Amino acid sequence: MPGTPPPVRPPRRAELELRRLRTLDAPAPLPVQTPLPQPTENEQGATPKRDEDDATTSVATDGIGINEHRTIIVNFPQTTKFCNNHITTAKYGALSFIPCFLFEQFRRYSNCFFLLIALLQQIPDVSPTGRWTTLTPLIFILAVSAIKEFAEDWKRHRADDEINHREVEVLKEGQWSRIQWQRLQVGDIIKVQKDDFFPADLVLIASSEPQGISFIETSNLDGETNLKIRQALPETAKLLDTSDLSQFSATVDCEQPNRHLYEFTGILREKNKKTLPLGPDQILLRGSLLRNTSWVFGLVIYTGHDSKLMKNSTKAPLKRSTVDRLTNTQILMLFFILIVLCLLSAILNELWTKDRMDTDWYIGLNIVVNKNFGFNLLTFIILYNNLIPISLQVTAEIVRFIQATFISMDMEMYHAETNTPAMARTSNLNEELGMVKYIFSDKTGTLTRNIMEFKKCSIAENIYTPPSSLETLDTCLLYQNLIQKHPTASVIREFMVLLAVCHTVIPEKNDDLEINYHAASPDERALVYGAAKFGFVFDVRTPHFVEITVMGEREKYEILNVLEFTSTRKRMSVIVRTPTGEIKLYCKGADTVIYERLSTQGQKFSELTLSHLEHFATEGLRTLCCAVADVPLQFYEEWKHTYHKARTSMNYREQKIEEAAKLIENNLRLLGATAIEDKLQDGVPETIAALIKADINVWILTGDKQETAINIGYSARLIVQGMPLIILNEESLDSTREFIIRQNSELGENLKKSNEIALIIDGKTLKYALSCDLRTDFLDLCISCKVAICCRVSPIQKAEVVELVSQHTKSVSLAIGDGANDVAMIQRAAVGVGISGVEGLQAVCASDYSIAQFRFLLRLLLVHGAWNYSRMCKLILYSFYKNICLYVIELWFAIYSGWSGQILFERWTIGLYNVAFTAMPPFAIGIFDKVCTAETMLKHPELYASSQNGTLFNVKVFWIWMFNALIHSVFLFWLPMYSAQHDVVWNNGRDGGYLMLGNIVYTYVIVTVCFKAGLVTSSWTWVTYVAITGSLVMWFIFVAVYSHFWPTFGLGVVMRGMEIMLFTSPVFWFGLFLIPLAIIIPDVVVRVVHNTVFKSLAEAVRESEIRKADPDEVMSNQHRNSLSERAGLLKNVRNVFSRRTNSRVISEVEMSHGFAFSQEEGGSVSQTDVIRAYDTNKPKPEGM
Repeated sequence: MPGTPPPVRPPRRAELELRRLRTLDAPAPLPVQTPLPQPTENEQGATPKRDEDDATTSVATDGIGINEHRTIIVNFPQTTKFCNNHITTAKYGALSFIPCFLFEQFRRYSNCFFLLIALLQQIPDVSPTGRWTTLTPLIFILAVSAIKEFAEDWKRHRADDEINHREVEVLKEGQWSRIQWQRLQVGDIIKVQKDDFFPADLVLIASSEPQGISFIETSNLDGETNLKIRQALPETAKLLDTSDLSQFSATVDCEQPNRHLYEFTGILREKNKKTLPLGPDQILLRGSLLRNTSWVFGLVIYTGHDSKLMKNSTKAPLKRSTVDRLTNTQILMLFFILIVLCLLSAILNELWTKDRMDTDWYIGLNIVVNKNFGFNLLTFIILYNNLIPISLQVTAEIVRFIQATFISMDMEMYHAETNTPAMARTSNLNEELGMVKYIFSDKTGTLTRNIMEFKKCSIAENIYTPPSSLETLDTCLLYQNLIQKHPTASVIREFMVLLAVCHTVIPEKNDDLEINYHAASPDERALVYGAAKFGFVFDVRTPHFVEITVMGEREKYEILNVLEFTSTRKRMSVIVRTPTGEIKLYCKGADTVIYERLSTQGQKFSELTLSHLEHFATEGLRTLCCAVADVPLQFYEEWKHTYHKARTSMNYREQKIEEAAKLIENNLRLLGATAIEDKLQDGVPETIAALIKADINVWILTGDKQETAINIGYSARLIVQGMPLIILNEESLDSTREFIIRQNSELGENLKKSNEIALIIDGKTLKYALSCDLRTDFLDLCISCKVAICCRVSPIQKAEVVELVSQHTKSVSLAIGDGANDVAMIQRAAVGVGISGVEGLQAVCASDYSIAQFRFLLRLLLVHGAWNYSRMCKLILYSFYKNICLYVIELWFAIYSGWSGQILFERWTIGLYNVAFTAMPPFAIGIFDKVCTAETMLKHPELYASSQNGTLFNVKVFWIWMFNALIHSVFLFWLPMYSAQHDVVWNNGRDGGYLMLGNIVYTYVIVTVCFKAGLVTSSWTWVTYVAITGSLVMWFIFVAVYSHFWPTFGLGVVMRGMEIMLFTSPVFWFGLFLIPLAIIIPDVVVRVVHNTVFKSLAEAVRESEIRKADPDEVMSNQHRNSLSERAGLLKNVRNVFSRRTNSRVISEVEMSHGFAFSQEEGGSVSQTDVIRAYDTNKPKPEGM
């Protein structure tokens, strides 16, 4: 925040209370972390540097000094005015709209140019075209643009209001009352209910769970699907009713707002008690969701844009499309050409005047001489200014707005289940959707549904699936094998008991006696639900026991020890005492760690189970191996002593605990394996396959774990079986550099080419890879891979990856996500798409387009994107073409007017050329033109290449069109002029003057440009016919009516009687049928030759559609031609990977066979402590 706001004078009572509380304890500085020592130069000369932008943690907090912190008084008015809780993601505010809008508009060189012309026209006797012919359309253009921008930003404000107007319970004067989020203030005590979002950053005071525990979902912040555990201080966890909270008197000193999600430093000073430390374990962040906890009490510490979530967001950028930027550059080039023409005309005027001064004295050249060179130059600038079409901006704005409306009205992108249509939140990027080369996608909530479902299991070499909702347990094969005493019945029972007992799930019965399972790990929750479907129902947990119902009989297991899951261990074990008194160890984990711990006798089912794991992995399922070990009592007693010593060790505790676990986690007996589906959204695999066919590179950027991300890559068909994987998991800058350079050298000549390879990198290694000296090499490796998956990355790192690829490849990037952690990359990408998902509206508010499902992205790009790109390219090129056709004629006429600045056409016909007579064809092209039908575009994604490669609009194409217009203008002027020579316009020998010639030329220009519009139109509709024919009819009607304006209206005096002069000339009618056709026929010939010899794939498909033939035949021919290239590419990739002899990462993935397991690691409360705290037989406090 820029500066600290002035303190507000508090009530006297609050000031005295603050002083009294601060004197209760000895003054203590705010705890801060010890700074790290300065790094030294390494052997390569690089200085490791910690960058706070690439992660959500840091050593210090944004440079905050030891005394720079905020003090919050609980249950009293604050002594300092803090930021309110109102948030906005809109581009404009009430005060900033006009300056920001004008800045955005005048970034376009054309608007600056027209403003200059409008100002020059106000100088008396300078403008040959009047004072208002430029200013009026410029004001109209700005007004239309302002209305469009206002309407689009108003939608953002409404989305923000939906969040700001949510309600939460706040403790006021001893009573709970509901207020809007935006009215929350720092220091308020609020109550958040289960499944609600936290409205601000809170300090956890108490919760409905034992010992102040609460479960929160942070997928909106970091993309992780597993739940995090937060725990209140023991001293505040007892504040469970309103009266206790009302009497709670304390102050909180904490650090200033910053964006580090996983850091917090503060202290709690309670009346007459010792000072207590506050850390990340007591913080509930805005954007997180309360799960598996009935309610929590929290103290508001950071609000609005001071919250860590908003600190990780960036200001909404002002984006421009590639086509718009290229147009802007060409306008600048045209401006320079215009200046050259004006200088040339002014110089020729000087020369012509001096040459004719003595001989042509009768036309008053002595008066003209008095006008200086600069005066003439301004006249020609105004005369030629229409070379740059002023109507282009307003036409483009209106067309884009209608295109955006079509996107919002597309029923094929309407999600009926949630009543959510697609929405174009901006229309400036419609054509950019047709040029996307890279898609950066979040995983959680974007590709997946955040739902884990138990799909099948392998037990004793047999695969079982749980009964569906329409089936009964009796019909289930597994149940029948148990009842009928199948030879594997004992193994089946042991397996299902393991699923029902080996976990840290908490059961909760609702009023209907249905059991809801609460778990920090979504995988464990799915496994317990799966066991319940097979009749092994877990329903009671106490601090030391679990109870399950096995086919109607209750069994009680004593939980002796829990060996928790970590990403290093890749397994989780529970030691239990069975109802028969036996001690057993149940273990589940990755096949790599389970198989190496099997006893000789325990490998009976290993080979076929491994085959089943491979089968599960090919289906994209998350797998776990399950095993059991019988533990002798004496061995357990000895081990328990060893394990206790390891847990209480002062040195190397984690290492000793792991060594102790290894002592008992061996001699396992394999039971089988589980397969869980991380359910994808509908159509995700098909959508990604189609996007890849369209030559779009799809990257996944997620905060989730590596195994989970790889698993989703397989299930979404982003990674296919047999595709080589490059996995980057390095611990230092040097090792990262060595790995990247080695991979690049092995790729050889295939470097910087798209190869059928997948790159996997974690957030820690990404930090090193994005360092200055490695950026280029890392980018070369990235663009050499068809697929890239970045795991465990922070929101800022997501944005950095998007920016790196976008800037260095000069390609159009698209970022899509549904959570607040995706906002940064959505704003940094050329096009941002938000998913209207379950994680709130933060991503949608920051996006350019929003859709309800990932599968709708295919239609958004391949149909609307490709169509809009083609339409806008044609619209822009045609707008320049028709202006040059007409207004360059003024240059040719200047040759015969002594370079005097005399105009050939009547003043208002010049102004109405773009506004009326040629206005409709660009609209018809920009709104309704299309190369192929939507069905064909979706069926054949390869057609996207024509728009993606930018072949329809580039510098070469632009100047070809301009040259074509220049040639047409030459013929449109000289052919009518020569045809009107020798007094042949009428049979009476009269000539009609220069304006008669001007109207003849003007008519031929309109006919020619209308013919050109028809020639470039790919799809003719009734609107196209009306636009082209209507433009011609409008001009003739205008001539007939305008010729009678004077003297009734005081306008068009020079046009008086023009319709009689024009329509009675045989030369005019003869030229009307001959000259436009003669001019347009060469264009038709060129078009025919191009479509015959140089026919593009899209044009070939369009011709097959016109003939009502099957486009599949055209596409199959194209496919056969590309097969040999693809085969050669795959061969090169195989050769590269066949040279690798030390690729540890590929073999590791091949052995994992789909292993994935999500659970919080290193939390403040261990899973053991959580289950020891719960007794589901006792009622929970209501918090009233």
